[in-house]
Amino acid sequence: MLEAAFWGLIQGLTEFLPISSSGHLVLVPALLGQDPPDLATSAMLHLGTLVAVLVYFRAEVAEVVTFTEKGRRLLVLLLIGTIPAAVLGLAFETQFDWLNERPIAVAMALTITGVVLFATRWLPRGERTVEEATVKDTVIMGLGQAVALIPGVSRSGSTISTGLLRGFTHAEAARYSFLLGIPAIAGAGLLKGMDLIDSGAGISGEILVGVVVAAVSGYAAIAFLLRLIGRTGLAPFGLYCMVAGVVAMLIV
Repeated sequence: MLEAAFWGLIQGLTEFLPISSSGHLVLVPALLGQDPPDLATSAMLHLGTLVAVLVYFRAEVAEVVTFTEKGRRLLVLLLIGTIPAAVLGLAFETQFDWLNERPIAVAMALTITGVVLFATRWLPRGERTVEEATVKDTVIMGLGQAVALIPGVSRSGSTISTGLLRGFTHAEAARYSFLLGIPAIAGAGLLKGMDLIDSGAGISGEILVGVVVAAVSGYAAIAFLLRLIGRTGLAPFGLYCMVAGVVAMLIV
């Protein structure tokens, strides 16, 4: 149960903080000499983070579900932004799985992620909001999300960075990133869930503890980042990723 809670905490915090959940779920077990979470745990932890983002952005989700004009527009943008990652994920699934099994490659990707995040400190401050987003914006952020299929590259970090390039404020770039993550997280959970069904594995009480921890910590991570990012930007997270990546490369 403690192990499931630990993986839930790692998944919840790193899914939304720009420090790469995929990288931590590979590197933390490698550094601790443990096996990564099994298929059942991984699938259910994605469900926990999905619950977190849906609850936090319940107002926007309600707009989409009730099919208001604002909700329809947001839904179209999010679906368009999901296409690049969906296409690349299906086309290069084997290659991404290969990278996922090589901690040194993941550590290198995490280090590069850190450099990119730190470099955003020199970008001019934007003023745009999510409501002003265009199809071009969401395609570019979708491409950033697709790059994050590489284990060690942060999904939220890459999408927030591209959002900053498009002139969004830090808080609005993060908000757009989290909204764009809803279809991505749901899709990843669905794929892992289908693999889980095929494997015939069951869901234990311990895994449900991990789901709750992932949901609670994920919600806290979203709230924390949205409050902090306007003051600090992404540079502190970039420093963390660079240090963590270099240390991981030296150890693994």
